[in-house]
Amino acid sequence: MAWLELAAGASCASRVWRRERLVGAALVALGLAGIAEPALADQNVLAADNGTVRCDASLKDLTRITLKDDQFASVSKIQTSSAAEDFQVVNEPLRGDIYLSVGSGFSRPSISFFGTTKKGFVYKFVCAVAGSEAKQVFVANADSEHPAAVGERWPVGLSEQDGAARLISAMYVQKPVEGFDITWRPLAPVNVGSLKVQLVGQYSGWSLTGKLLKLANTGNKPVTLSEDQVAPADALAVSLAQSRLEVGQETTAFVIMRAARPGDQP
Repeated sequence: MAWLELAAGASCASRVWRRERLVGAALVALGLAGIAEPALADQNVLAADNGTVRCDASLKDLTRITLKDDQFASVSKIQTSSAAEDFQVVNEPLRGDIYLSVGSGFSRPSISFFGTTKKGFVYKFVCAVAGSEAKQVFVANADSEHPAAVGERWPVGLSEQDGAARLISAMYVQKPVEGFDITWRPLAPVNVGSLKVQLVGQYSGWSLTGKLLKLANTGNKPVTLSEDQVAPADALAVSLAQSRLEVGQETTAFVIMRAARPGDQP
């Protein structure tokens, strides 16, 4: 489940002959010689709408910023009369890129401005200024690159019981469901007798709320769980992954409730 973390490690050892060690040393030396003068790499940045793009800009040459599958529509920056603080932004109309350059004697460590794209995204740019070579920055929108998962769509007119059963199935495999907001934020556990109960996740929809609970037996003898131990009387459905817990053993429970709406009595 979401709160479990698995770790695995492995180690290996091998014996090598002296001649092989000498060949290996020679290859390492060649490798070090080959990377003594590293090439300057382009900057590829993934940015969210209304997010901040942090990049490097050239002090002595041009810096080109281009958008993936989009173009700059406008750029907003503070105008200043001081050459030590001013920089220029040119919007190239054919590809929609922008080019940055700083004035002679520029003394600030960075420049900042806002860029609005033709698709309606707005990015704040904060670029450290250094170096004499021209630089390039490629920006892709995070939502476009990694769209949100499409949730499971349920048939219209499901009964409460059918909806509760489908919700338990979705929560069991942590599948998104259309119309439900999913929260994975463990709350502080509470003790109920020898049972420790912790809410670790919740599916919140317009008519149903599903709660994922972690249960642990902290007592000194086995415990047999029942639905009324982990859910209130008005719960629509309860599912226990395991009904009997040995000492120190844990399990999960899924509790489906009617969603609270404004005006409902507590």
